Amino acid sequence: MSEIIYGIHAVKALLDNDPQRFLEVFILKGRDDRRLQPLIAELEAAGLVIQVANRQWLDAQVEGGVHQGIVARVREGRQYQENDLPALLKSVEMPFLLVLDGVTDPHNLGACLRSADAAGVHAVIVPRDRSAQLNAIAKKVASGAAENVPLIKVTNLARTLRVLQEHNVWIVGTAGEADHTLYQSKMTGPMALVMGAEGEGMRRLTREHCDELISIPMAGTVSSLNVSVATGVCLFEAVRQRALKA
Repeated sequence: MSEIIYGIHAVKALLDNDPQRFLEVFILKGRDDRRLQPLIAELEAAGLVIQVANRQWLDAQVEGGVHQGIVARVREGRQYQENDLPALLKSVEMPFLLVLDGVTDPHNLGACLRSADAAGVHAVIVPRDRSAQLNAIAKKVASGAAENVPLIKVTNLARTLRVLQEHNVWIVGTAGEADHTLYQSKMTGPMALVMGAEGEGMRRLTREHCDELISIPMAGTVSSLNVSVATGVCLFEAVRQRALKA
């Protein structure tokens, strides 16, 4: 099976992490981009033949996405499953996880992956039946993070949260009505941050399996943040606290 990836960052990240997955690479005919030329040189140095295509053909491959003049057909990457989770938990001293419950927009999934990678998150966990797919759009928005952070799809999110708790991972859920804020929460130990869907928030069972609920203090007239923005705010408060403890 193969898939399409596009954009300078997504192609560069895959080249750095798993160059054997490349099948074909196409660049825009006549494109002279200073950011693109070094990447083309690296691809050629890796033994890949670069093919030239017109804009109409490239646009059709990405279905309206912004490809920045480069599109690649690659072998599908590793698909992480819930049975991969115990080994991952044992491999890190202080697990730092992100759980997305109901994030169904690929742009938001990609942005959350990007923030997770920047924050040093060990894995992102999503429900198999209630999540955006890790498609070309999500990978483009993730700017390479999709190749660095494992995305683990689980069948039963509540059961997975129980598994995390059995491994002494503290489950911190976000909810607007929580009685204390993320700045009052202690985020220095093994933890999983749970973010719900915009508007709906976390599902009932997900909420019931959280050890703690926190909110983001809002000072203006808007009642909530985009889920990817809220994810970044919460993750980097955890990063700040963990850095102070180290």
